[in-house]
Amino acid sequence: MLCLGLDMGSRYTKAVIMDQTGEILGSTVLRTRPPFEGIAKEAMGMALEMASLKEGDLDYVATTGFARFSVPFRQIQITDLTCAARGVIMLFPQTRTVLDIGFQSTRTIRILPNGHVKEFKTNDKCAAGAGGFVERSARYLEVNLEEVGSLSMQASNPVSISSVCAVLAESEIINHVSDNRQVPDILRGVHNSLATRALGLMRRIGVESELTMVGGIALQAGMVEEVEKVFKMKVNVPPAPQLVAAIGAARLGLNRLMAKQAG
Repeated sequence: MLCLGLDMGSRYTKAVIMDQTGEILGSTVLRTRPPFEGIAKEAMGMALEMASLKEGDLDYVATTGFARFSVPFRQIQITDLTCAARGVIMLFPQTRTVLDIGFQSTRTIRILPNGHVKEFKTNDKCAAGAGGFVERSARYLEVNLEEVGSLSMQASNPVSISSVCAVLAESEIINHVSDNRQVPDILRGVHNSLATRALGLMRRIGVESELTMVGGIALQAGMVEEVEKVFKMKVNVPPAPQLVAAIGAARLGLNRLMAKQAG
């Protein structure tokens, strides 16, 4: 049996094809853009091509993410919190706490051993507490987003960014540039700002080991190192952290399919 898991995120659309053993046969990541049905089909097609499969080979389609209702060829839609938790528990079975820094929001999740969500909190502040702040900062500093993580690791004297408002935080960055502060130090300050806000959010639900970080920002080495420094603990990072919710959607879709066939 084969299931397509589609994570229709606000910034990126992720697709994963999984078989009943949990093996991932194909995957892809595309920039989300309207029409959502079109980008969903494009992502599906690329994942199918990677797996050397055809659309007719798929038995089930499960969607998650903010645009999960916009995919008419789905069999089931599942919340991204549920999918992220299930994806994490597949990859790191001992994880009990998840940090998900997305483009629009940061979420902290406590999960049970079976992968069910026990409790979660979402940042209720400005966009300065979410991953989009990193992208805007990189754009202002004229740095490619793919370079942010490595540049942040080169910081020798990180700046402080204390504003909880994105507009004011960007003003702080402008001031640091005017003061001739180095780009790596500014980017490390951005990462520290996000990590500090994430810790405050995590404390509201309690930090349990293990801690796993998911979402595309976990690809940035400087961000991961800053989270470990601020949280004072080791952080698990999946090989493809941006795919975790899609992986969870595929697994849950397969579980649903197998339960229907058994019943």
